[in-house]
Amino acid sequence: MEKQKVLINRERLKNKLEDYADFGRTDNNGVTRLALSEIDLKVRKHFQSECEKLGMSVICDDLANMYATLPGKDNDQPPIVIGSHLDSVKKGGRFDGVLGVLTGLEVVRTIVEHDIKPEVPIVVANITNEEGARFEPAMMSSGVLSGHFDKTAMLGSTDSEGVTFGEALKNSGFEGKEENRLKDAAAFLELHIEQGPVLESESLQIGVVEGVVGMVNYEIEVNGDSDHAGTTPMPIRKDALFAANNLITEIREKMKKLDDKLVYTIGRMNVSPNIHTIIPNKVVFTLEARHQDGKTIRQVEEIIQGLPESSGKEKCDVKTTKQWNRNTVWFDEHIVNSLEQSAKNIGYSYKRMVSGAGHDAQFISTYNPTAMIFVPSVNGKSHAEDELTSWEDCENGVNVMLQTVLGLATK
Repeated sequence: MEKQKVLINRERLKNKLEDYADFGRTDNNGVTRLALSEIDLKVRKHFQSECEKLGMSVICDDLANMYATLPGKDNDQPPIVIGSHLDSVKKGGRFDGVLGVLTGLEVVRTIVEHDIKPEVPIVVANITNEEGARFEPAMMSSGVLSGHFDKTAMLGSTDSEGVTFGEALKNSGFEGKEENRLKDAAAFLELHIEQGPVLESESLQIGVVEGVVGMVNYEIEVNGDSDHAGTTPMPIRKDALFAANNLITEIREKMKKLDDKLVYTIGRMNVSPNIHTIIPNKVVFTLEARHQDGKTIRQVEEIIQGLPESSGKEKCDVKTTKQWNRNTVWFDEHIVNSLEQSAKNIGYSYKRMVSGAGHDAQFISTYNPTAMIFVPSVNGKSHAEDELTSWEDCENGVNVMLQTVLGLATK
């Protein structure tokens, strides 16, 4: 049988994506499925059941990462791993993460129904708490797997209700042994929606992802004084929000002089006491920047670290704290080339590109050969209920994954 003639079943993939969206579907056809929440535990059980029906064995590690294994001819060889995540952000979309997990399932289903015998095991992985929407930071478990995060510190991360990740893990029923963690793999492959507008704007079907941009995140704290909003003259105020606004303007003016591919975001701002009759005495906001060139990221850090300790005319104190950073990673050239060749063989239009969003593959690539596939996002939308990727584009991406896995796992 010619490998390139084996294709996946689009209708089946579509139905599975809709089935999984029922676990946490919102009124506006999005999904809320926070890590290790009740609905996440339900979708995990469903995933495990589907894997076992395909003849796969399912184990979990100490972070509740799930690994479903289809045996190969030589099970002593490192497996080919296809993975992503089943958790979502609050009021997120139906494709982010879950498409990558169901890609693995559809690849295995296709292999099984065509009676193809892979040389090595094939593992479908569900990585815990990629989003970081319930327990910060994002990509928590892959960060621990790769040694980027300390497990003890992660266990203490709390959600909005004060529940720790460690408590949720213990009560999940999916906490396994540390010895079950993903170690050596022949390849780690992740399919994901682009979450941006590039592929759609260029009318391309596939993104062959070469790497993930570097990132840095700072927290900036501004402290002033609270006073009455009606009786305190403007010249003697120490208004923390006015000071923060001035700092943000200064940051933007300096950032826009750097490379035009730099993106930066003030994604969180807390104002205290947040009462309309009181002058704000404290503002804490985050600033995150992303770029593939480490030099540009260092320039960003110089700008933030160079902010004055006092905000000038507002007379407020300013403190900057680095929260985290992630270096640009470049994926395995052989695996990237394999994905590109698969897209060519099927006849899909494609481009090589770098991801601006973080993914589990980013951390896993530091200890295993890794690469990613992107499929277009309609209007570039993601982390929103109206997130959409066409069924055809989903099918195209999974076909590229299938051909790549067949090339790597069969003779």
